[in-house]
Amino acid sequence: MSGPAVGREDELAANLATVEARIAAACHAAGRAREEVTLTVVTKFFPASDVRLLAALGVTDVGENRHQEAEQKAAECGDLDVRWHYIGGLQSNKAAAVAGYADVVESVDRAKLVSPLVKGAAQRDRPLDVLLQVSLDPPEQSEGRAGVHPDDLAALAQKVTGTGELELRGLMAVAPLGSDPGAAFARLALIVERFRGEHPRAQVVSAGMSGDLEAAIAHGATHVRIGRAVLGERPKIK
Repeated sequence: MSGPAVGREDELAANLATVEARIAAACHAAGRAREEVTLTVVTKFFPASDVRLLAALGVTDVGENRHQEAEQKAAECGDLDVRWHYIGGLQSNKAAAVAGYADVVESVDRAKLVSPLVKGAAQRDRPLDVLLQVSLDPPEQSEGRAGVHPDDLAALAQKVTGTGELELRGLMAVAPLGSDPGAAFARLALIVERFRGEHPRAQVVSAGMSGDLEAAIAHGATHVRIGRAVLGERPKIK
C-alpha cells in the first residue's frame, strides 16, 4: 500500500533543499560565502499559486520570461515581498509594459530597448534595475540567439547609464548550447572583470541554470536562475 501523495508545498520544499545544498557546496568549493549567491526561481508556465508557496518557503527572487504571463502573475502576487526578474527575450514594443512590473530586467541586449524601458520606468517611484545580456555563443551559433556581442557592451552600457530611469546593475549570460559551461563561464568572468573596470557598481553576474549552476558559481555568478530543479518538468502549454 502506498503512502499519502506528497503535496505541492512538500515537493517544492524538498526540491529547494536539494538546490540549496548544491549552491552551498558550489560556494564552498569556490571558496565563496553562500551569501554571495542569490537564487532566482524561474516560474515560467507554473501558476501563481506556486509563487505563493515559494515565497512562504523563503524564496525572495522570481524569474519570468514571457511578458503576458509575467504581467498577470505579478499582479496576482502583488502582495508578496518578492523581486520580479524579467529574463526572457524582450520585444521593444513590450519593454515599457515590462518596466511597469519588473524589479529587474536581465535581458537588455540592444540599444532599441533603452528608450521604451525608460518610458516605462518613468512611471515608477524608483529606477529600474537592468542587466545587459552578453552573448557567449561562438559565431556559428549566434544567429537568432539573444545577447549583445562582448565588443558592443561598452556602447550599450553607455546608452543605459545615460538615462536617469535605468540603473545598470551588471551582466547576464547563458552558456552556449552543447558546449562546456565551465569554459563559457570562464570567458564570462574575463568579460565581467573588464566591464567592472568601467562600471564598478555593476556587480551582478546572473549566470547558471539547473544543469550548470556549479560551473557558474565557480566563475563568479552572483545570481543563478533555476527552474526545473525547483519546480519540476514544465507543463506542456498548447
